[in-house]
Amino acid sequence: MIRNKTKYISILFILMAVSSSCAINPVTGKRDLMFYSEAAEIDLGRQADQQVRAMYGVYDDPALNDYVSKVGIQLVPHTHRPHLDYHFAVLDTPVINAFAAPGGYIYVTRGILALFKTEAELAAVLGHELGHVNHRHSVKKLSQMLLVQVGLAIGGALSETFKDISGFADIGIQLMFLKFSRHDERQADTCGVNYSRSARYNPEQMIGFFNALEKMGDLSGGGHSLPGFLSTHPLTANRIKDTFDMLLETDKQLMVNKNNYLNSIKNVVYGEDPQQGFVEDNTFYHPQMRFSFAIPSEWNLQNQRSQVILVSKDKNAAVILKVEETTEDLHNYAEQQASKLQGATFLNDSSMHINGLRTYQCLYEILQEGQSNLKMRISYIRKQAHIYAFTSFSTIGDYGNYDFQFGAIVGSFKNLTNPKYLNRKPLRIRIVRANGRNTLRTYFQQAQIKKDIWPRFSIMNGMDLGEIPKRNVLIKVL
Repeated sequence: MIRNKTKYISILFILMAVSSSCAINPVTGKRDLMFYSEAAEIDLGRQADQQVRAMYGVYDDPALNDYVSKVGIQLVPHTHRPHLDYHFAVLDTPVINAFAAPGGYIYVTRGILALFKTEAELAAVLGHELGHVNHRHSVKKLSQMLLVQVGLAIGGALSETFKDISGFADIGIQLMFLKFSRHDERQADTCGVNYSRSARYNPEQMIGFFNALEKMGDLSGGGHSLPGFLSTHPLTANRIKDTFDMLLETDKQLMVNKNNYLNSIKNVVYGEDPQQGFVEDNTFYHPQMRFSFAIPSEWNLQNQRSQVILVSKDKNAAVILKVEETTEDLHNYAEQQASKLQGATFLNDSSMHINGLRTYQCLYEILQEGQSNLKMRISYIRKQAHIYAFTSFSTIGDYGNYDFQFGAIVGSFKNLTNPKYLNRKPLRIRIVRANGRNTLRTYFQQAQIKKDIWPRFSIMNGMDLGEIPKRNVLIKVL
């Protein structure tokens, strides 16, 4: 498209302009080529923070967020950029990950908090992410980031339009998906060790976290739009050895704070939270928003805080559901949204009721230079105070192959009233105290944890199933 050419030419000129000078790396003291000034870096981080919070959501537990922030703030005076205004947040996702946006925005997921066993582990990983910020790794990789493909692997003809519609076109969001080099990871690990040690935490706990990651295999990263820790922070045997070589004998005297940490994460949601949406029998249910719709067989679904994305098995068709609270009339709302579409030709529209809900649909052809044009239907559904917008699209040539499935998805949308689905409760982490006699397996049996996740929970506790925890040792169960 012409607009795409203009966009990339503009980006090229921006990069040429801002890369004309070098800056001193705050950690190494060496001169690095920087695409952004510190002020621009902070502004980019601020934008990314808004996008991350909207897309993934902050975990609704102020006490836990305050606790993580408190640990992080203790590290800040020992960083190489203590003047930055650092922000720490817990994201509401079971994926095991931690990452940083430029300028001082640090995130951990509730999934990684469930894996940590001590406050010192948390401190080491926060220190690692602070290391990425202090080395300015993200902004140094900006040119690479512009080429990163994120989210689902959509077919080539759909990729650009998919990124525009889904929100993955935003630079801030793409920053979250950067895979750092081994050199960058080694530098961040060094900072993690030094920053946590300076804050009086035992950095040896980072080794325990790495070992748990190796055993876990980052299993929770599959099927989610947010990549897991091993995906964005590749782990190697040399990386573990290098971290081990940085440890000092005196580190053993520093803080671990296991009990304090475990008491802070009790009642944290484990795994998917069904109140935010779940799939059962080829149907997506959202108890919190009280709606459901059918999913075509073998289509992939990704549920995010701000949208639900469905993609056909062959990746040649996609449906994106977004919702907005508004009192706007359906037709007026549709016109406002249409004004944001670029390269779109209006084809036709229709009004109807779907399962008793007022619906307005618009069909468009989307011009794509050098590729097949797309056909896109947006279905706006009024449900009480919200408008739900289903955007269904494929290439002109393929659209007819998916039209029935598009119609079936939208046509199945309805109010959710069945208590069987409305009252689903999430699993939560519970902390029990060992009596010095029972094995770890016994505590899992008593808690009625499903046997297939015993191996995962043994890793989360840093013990073997047959091991007998010492008396008064705290144990994670469900």
